[in-house]
Parts: sequence; C-alpha cells; structure tokens
Amino acid sequence: MASLWVDDADTSCIHPGALPLRGTAQVLRSWTVLMANVGYIQFFLTDVEVTTFPRGDAEPTTAVITCTENILSGEGLSSAEAFAGGKAVCTSILVKEHGGWKFWSRHASPIAELHIDDEDSA
Repeated sequence: MASLWVDDADTSCIHPGALPLRGTAQVLRSWTVLMANVGYIQFFLTDVEVTTFPRGDAEPTTAVITCTENILSGEGLSSAEAFAGGKAVCTSILVKEHGGWKFWSRHASPIAELHIDDEDSA
C-alpha cells in the first residue's frame, strides 16, 4: 500500500462515514486497520472516468479519477449469508512521480440506495 501513496504531509484520505485523515502515515495506518479487521473484501470499480492535467500537448502530471466502488465483503455474516455488498462513490487525485502514478488524495462516500415499495408509491 505504501508504494501507491505519495509520501507527503498533505496527502489525504476520507473513508466512507469517517473523518478526513492527513499525512501518509495516518492514511497507511487507516488502510492497515481496515484490512486487518475484514476477513474478505473485494472492490469492483464501475463508472470510471479519468481526467488528466495539464491538457493539450503537455505530458499529464495530475489525474482526477471518479468511480463507483461496488464493495463485496463477508465480514460479520453467518456462513449461510455468505456475502454482503455496498456502494461508494469515490474521487481520487493521483500525481505522477518518478516511480509512476501515486495517490495524493482519495474521498469515498457511501451511496444510499432507496427501496420504495409499490404500496408506498401509490
């Protein structure tokens, strides 16, 4: 995970429903805790859009990526239930460094899925 993030005091990460984290050490610690406390988690990315800067003929040095994270997890479920899912919308800012593209900022927010019964819509 450390190889994916810029090593800088200004990096930031906001996990769904959490407060902002600042600095690479805090960001990496949050991912370590998240992964250590989840037996199984998988992310399926959809609706991916990428915009790079600067535009034109110059080589891009910054990328803004938006997507939907479709999250599959087995955490906290009985073996009969197997898996549960959720969705988050995510915006990531990556910068190009000598080692390639790295995260500078990431913000994910949960997507509330509303289920309206037919009786409620009448």
